[in-house]
Amino acid sequence: MDTVEVTVCLLLVLIIIVSLLSNVLVLICFLYSPEIRKQTPALFILNLTFCNLLLSVSNMPLTLVGLINKGNPGGEGFCHIVGFLDTFLTTNSMLSMAALSIDRWIAVVFPLSYSSKMRHREAAILLGYSWAHSISFSTAAACLSLVGYHQLYASCTLCNARAYSIRIQFVVFTVVFHSLSFLLTLIVLCITYLKVLKVARFHCKRIDVITMQTLVLLVDIHPSVRQRCLEEQKRRRQRASRKISTFIGSFALCFAPYVITRVLELFPAVSINPHWGVVSKCLAYSKAACDPFVYSLLRHQYKKACSDIINRLLKRSALNTSVWGGGEHGHGRSVTTATD
Repeated sequence: MDTVEVTVCLLLVLIIIVSLLSNVLVLICFLYSPEIRKQTPALFILNLTFCNLLLSVSNMPLTLVGLINKGNPGGEGFCHIVGFLDTFLTTNSMLSMAALSIDRWIAVVFPLSYSSKMRHREAAILLGYSWAHSISFSTAAACLSLVGYHQLYASCTLCNARAYSIRIQFVVFTVVFHSLSFLLTLIVLCITYLKVLKVARFHCKRIDVITMQTLVLLVDIHPSVRQRCLEEQKRRRQRASRKISTFIGSFALCFAPYVITRVLELFPAVSINPHWGVVSKCLAYSKAACDPFVYSLLRHQYKKACSDIINRLLKRSALNTSVWGGGEHGHGRSVTTATD
């Protein structure tokens, strides 16, 4: 293995570790906190976490083995199953992100009717479509024998066949698949989150106008207080833009290089560097490690749940320590008394 391959292996190991730990933590918070479970977006986050965990324990380690051994980590039938999972889990996670963006759009644009527009029933319908969409494409790929071990990505995934008739099927399937998974999700993310940003900026502008009118009326206000108010207005506007950029940017940054590489691969005249193929696959995997922080762990409810879990564990540990310490002390006293 050369230096680049060793670096990619280490990067993939890091992605696996971070993805497993962070997604398990999201799952623990979901099981621990009733406040999180009763929220409708929690269903989408739970589905996204489920997909990320399965990717972390199935496809990622096998890609690592394939990269180290420079070959298929299992038999042909086993590789077909892994390729099915790769197509299903990737598509399902993308559509879960699209569902989360639709949920945020309804919550911000229609705040008064959100509870009636996005209930658990509507969330279940969106998730049902996500599963049906994902299973349809992954089943079609498996039935058409369009999955297998791909040396360029060191993974069991969509694989180009040599027969001309099947190659045409592969080209058509690849274009349709990425158009209705990556491109569809990207369009939904851009439309919904940009609408959310527009509404957020409108509300920020109204708050800024009210704040400025109040500052004008308060002629005796200290200049430092006035400056802090103006800085808070600026931070509020930047915070809204930063969140939207994170949602859309993380998705595009992680998935776009891989999808573009898959499309370029369809042109026989285009030569793709073998190292880049594996790197682009690792970037797509890295979304599973980013999602817990982008959608869950940095939010107030999850921070509170993590804090409560840590405090409970510390209290239990302190209680066990005191019990064992008291028992040993009492045992020492009895031995001393008997000796006397």
